[in-house]
Amino acid sequence: MRLLPRLLSIAIVALTLTSHADSPSRPFLCCDYGGNTISIVTPSGQIEWQIETKRPQDCWLLPNGNILFAYLDGAQEITRDKQVVWEYKAPTDTKVECHACQPLPNGDVLIVECGTSRLIEVNRAGKIAKEIKLVTTCEKIHNQFRGARKTANGHYFVTFKGEGKVVELDPTGQVLREIPVPGDPHEVVPLPSGNLLITCGDGHKVQEIAPDSQVVWELNENDLPGNTLRLMAGCQRLPNGNTVFCNYLGHGHLGEQPQVFEVTPDKKVVWESADHAHFKDINQIQVLDVTGDVTQGQILR
Repeated sequence: MRLLPRLLSIAIVALTLTSHADSPSRPFLCCDYGGNTISIVTPSGQIEWQIETKRPQDCWLLPNGNILFAYLDGAQEITRDKQVVWEYKAPTDTKVECHACQPLPNGDVLIVECGTSRLIEVNRAGKIAKEIKLVTTCEKIHNQFRGARKTANGHYFVTFKGEGKVVELDPTGQVLREIPVPGDPHEVVPLPSGNLLITCGDGHKVQEIAPDSQVVWELNENDLPGNTLRLMAGCQRLPNGNTVFCNYLGHGHLGEQPQVFEVTPDKKVVWESADHAHFKDINQIQVLDVTGDVTQGQILR
């Protein structure tokens, strides 16, 4: 009589494993904020490459094969054999947190700093080539900013996490517009259409906003069965119109559901990843089966 429950248990486990093995998958680069790692994952779900770093927040696979990433105390470019070939270290005389980076066409790297409240462009020598001050009313350093992106026309888009808004600045740092969004925005992705794709953090929402500030697409907390929106963090818009989202499971939801999923414009999940054995709370992703030069803005994330 004891054998039957054991056989049923084995069958259930086998069915679960088969289901995962048969599901569609993508290779990707990701940050695991709580796990303090940056990893490359194969389509079969194997970790091909991994490094440890403190609270990573943004990551890019560069055309030369190196990995660029932001972490709590700065940013680094590292080779596949884990040699640091470029580095920026945030000031140590004051509390600073770095939560975003972006490779620029001229080889510089855009970084946003909480604490110093600024955008900086750092050259290949590790020196600040340009600085733009950001004015925030948020006193808690950790909550000041998250995602930041520069566009081809030299404009900057910054998520003011603690103030619930996205701000657009011109090349000199003048504020052009402020876009209020629900929650505490974590990422803003300027799209070729002129729209902005914005993840709203603990607002449990994603919005695509037109240049006139109208919401043209929205993903809400309970729109996806089995994928309740928790803290919406990193994202990537794909050439087919789908979007890959990081559903950050910190704040009490570790292990409960997929950490990453791909959604169609009509809100159907076509791919998801849930590896709770190796990752805690994935917060940024770059899907690697999409071609394009990240230094030229060809990858929309």
